[in-house]
Amino acid sequence: MAALRPPRLDAAADEVARTAALAPDWAALATVARSCVACPELASTRQHVVVGDVPATGRPRLVIVGEAPGATEDETGRPFVGKSGALLDQLLGEAGLDRAECAVLNIVKCRPPANRTPKTPEVARCSGWLRRQLELLDAGTVLALGLSSAKWFLGPKTVLGQVRGRPHEVDGRSVWVTYHPSAAIRFGPNGAPRAALAADLAAIAGTP
Repeated sequence: MAALRPPRLDAAADEVARTAALAPDWAALATVARSCVACPELASTRQHVVVGDVPATGRPRLVIVGEAPGATEDETGRPFVGKSGALLDQLLGEAGLDRAECAVLNIVKCRPPANRTPKTPEVARCSGWLRRQLELLDAGTVLALGLSSAKWFLGPKTVLGQVRGRPHEVDGRSVWVTYHPSAAIRFGPNGAPRAALAADLAAIAGTP
């Protein structure tokens, strides 16, 4: 069984990890996360800290973890509500999965300027929030969307095309990795990323 490798922490990342670990429940965690200023650039340009969506009641059937909020997510404070979110919802439904039964998160909770890829220190500083979220949600299955999320779970040398299509046991969870819906949009409805994403969702839906 693989274990998550703790990122190299600076003082800000260490403080986030300590603060997150003290949160007794989801509501408490969301409250403290929304005031996070660990990444000065992101804190100065964001509209909202996008903590994530969780089912109204009960343990989530699946935890979906993307990269970072985009413009629509930053405006609304909710994850995956733009074009990528619409496609994700569609493909979840086609696979027989209900988004309302899923938790939807990102490895970084604030939108990077111009939707750039999150920097390594930003991922490290935000990791404390995500680790505590995974502990509180206690879901057995996680789906990592895109390479940044895949690397968070499986390590920096991860090659997405080589690890998708099967579960990986990480810290007692079954972790699947697949293409981000934005890649499916970029390559079109007949492109390989969309077909792979749909196939991986169908495989997850078929597991007990």
